[in-house]
Amino acid sequence: MVTYCRICEPLCGLVATVRDGELVQLRPDPAHPLSRGFACAKGIAMTEVQNDPDRVLHPLRRLPSGEFERISWDEALDGIAARLKDVPRDGIGWYFGNPATFSYSHPLWMNSFMAAVGSKHIYSAGSQDVNNRFAASALLYGSPLLVPIPDLKRTKLLLMLGANPLVSHGSLISEPRIKERLAKIPRVVVVDPRRTETARAHEHLPIRPDGDAWLLLSLLQVIFEEKLEADFDAAGTGEFRRLVAPFTPESTRERTGIAAETVRELARDLATAERAAVYGRIGSCLGRSGTLTAFLIDALNLVTGNLDRPGGVLFGRAPMRLDELARVSGLATYGERRSRIGGYPDVLGTFPAGVMAREITTPGPGRLRALFVSAGNPVNSVPGGLPVEELDLLVCLDIYVSDTAKHADYILPATTFLEREDFPLPFGQLHLTPYASWTEAVVPPRGEARQEWRIIEDLARRMGLHPGALGAQRLAHRLGFRPGPRVLVDLLLRTGPDRLSIRKLRKHPHGIVLAEHQGTGTLRKRLLHKDKKVHLAPPEIAGEIGRLSTLEEPGGYPLRLIGLRELRSHNSWMHNVQALMRGKRTHLARISPKDAADHGIEDGAVVVITSQHGRVELPAKVTDEMIPGTVAVPHGWGHSGGWPRANAAGGANTNLLASPEDLEPLAGMARLNGVPVKIGPGGR
Repeated sequence: MVTYCRICEPLCGLVATVRDGELVQLRPDPAHPLSRGFACAKGIAMTEVQNDPDRVLHPLRRLPSGEFERISWDEALDGIAARLKDVPRDGIGWYFGNPATFSYSHPLWMNSFMAAVGSKHIYSAGSQDVNNRFAASALLYGSPLLVPIPDLKRTKLLLMLGANPLVSHGSLISEPRIKERLAKIPRVVVVDPRRTETARAHEHLPIRPDGDAWLLLSLLQVIFEEKLEADFDAAGTGEFRRLVAPFTPESTRERTGIAAETVRELARDLATAERAAVYGRIGSCLGRSGTLTAFLIDALNLVTGNLDRPGGVLFGRAPMRLDELARVSGLATYGERRSRIGGYPDVLGTFPAGVMAREITTPGPGRLRALFVSAGNPVNSVPGGLPVEELDLLVCLDIYVSDTAKHADYILPATTFLEREDFPLPFGQLHLTPYASWTEAVVPPRGEARQEWRIIEDLARRMGLHPGALGAQRLAHRLGFRPGPRVLVDLLLRTGPDRLSIRKLRKHPHGIVLAEHQGTGTLRKRLLHKDKKVHLAPPEIAGEIGRLSTLEEPGGYPLRLIGLRELRSHNSWMHNVQALMRGKRTHLARISPKDAADHGIEDGAVVVITSQHGRVELPAKVTDEMIPGTVAVPHGWGHSGGWPRANAAGGANTNLLASPEDLEPLAGMARLNGVPVKIGPGGR
């Protein structure tokens, strides 16, 4: 049976071999029009995840001893609903992880449930990952959902910051064969403190951690100073020029580590290239100024004439009216609400996960007292950890007893993506090649696993709630009709610009290519600012540029910690898979030869990494891929849940080195990059 992978944005095609209702094998789909026979090791390894004997297959309830007992669905949902009666509605919260975004039904029903509950305690992995990109889009375009993608098919020069697509396979862009795309571009410049796999294949421009905003400001300064800018129409251009003017390449060299003449040459190349694009993966890859950096990337594309044009960056179109759906369902928001702790703006209806600990421990109206966690592992992934033991109720919807779920009062077994029908709802406008596909479930759910939206519906009914993704759906619920997500998506497809339907997509199991390229010249129609212009100098960005000069670092921590992705890891949930853990994989801290020599650390020896907030020990890998002054450690390791192979892999949770209070103000992003640390030999 043909399906597609839902681990990351490329959404590669897969062919499943099924016998007697059980998955036997996954292999790449050679007939998929975009991935064309490619799928990474993680996608293929989903066979093991699907059949993992450590999967949660039945509802579980915690006993006073701390052990779990198997119970029925009715016992679980009745018990949860009963306990929620003692919790104020505004004290109920929900955290959802990365895999939830790859379900067409999970986020809609979760948000609808929380709207029906009347609580604003919604959190996601986005505040450790990508929310600053959405915040920047809201400030620039009036909509957090207008996210530009680089036109890799037609560009001549690509400047890439904080991204390593040869490992991540692309992020905030859906292009399965991105390695091949990059290889055909005449010049690719990779800005990174580490000589990553992508940097090795192209032109590497080393930068000091957290220096990206200074680099972008100096590139813009050169373009304005030398009058290299293209004709463009934007609000606040004069004020933006004034804000950029002080950031000469000479003045930013100390922050970036990049020679002034190198910056000037790069600025001239971008401004004079026939077609150029600037692309950044501004999530946990970058640090304290993530929203500003994402904003400046788009500003640089605009000023060089490469915004919304072939070979530059494009604004993709989905096969349904996704912008309208998000607005009507209340999901396309930025700053409409503020968090109780810290006053951070919401991003797409969610608040920073970094404030969850204080929301749990701080008394007062609206205190977070009961938490649902679906497809997420915040104990491992939130900076500083999470005091879940202080909650009145913790419920996890998951496929594993994760490091978070082991603390839960109830664990509810969810399906894998192979056990549900699906449509790539949030990714339509991120496809470099316009494309649409639908998949049915490959196999029936194992055990008693259920889709998250069905769990939410059943719980809502017991609580007397009428959730629905749209107002019309809530009305239907009150009238006794409960349309599921399939009906909703089919309606959206039929009324979309391509007049598709689930029936039509089922006739094309490998998907349908809708056009050769995403369109251009569409931005003005989609801008939501009243003046229909891009806003270059909103006060929030002016404030962030001004804040740069005030940023200080603690003494005694001379090095900077950055993260990195691995080909056989995906955040914190794929370390229980034998196929991905072969070869005695070890969690390593990558250190430059100079730093190793200066601190008495030998290759393979244990190194202690210490920040103001925590301490971890890991084996060191001494490598010239690191610039001096920088330590790189993959995130997502250091397990202690109900997954034996993951626990045995060891490693450390580097998020314990991050501060839960050092959050970027415009999106509440955790500072997981450029963290001040010191190192020393282990055993001291």
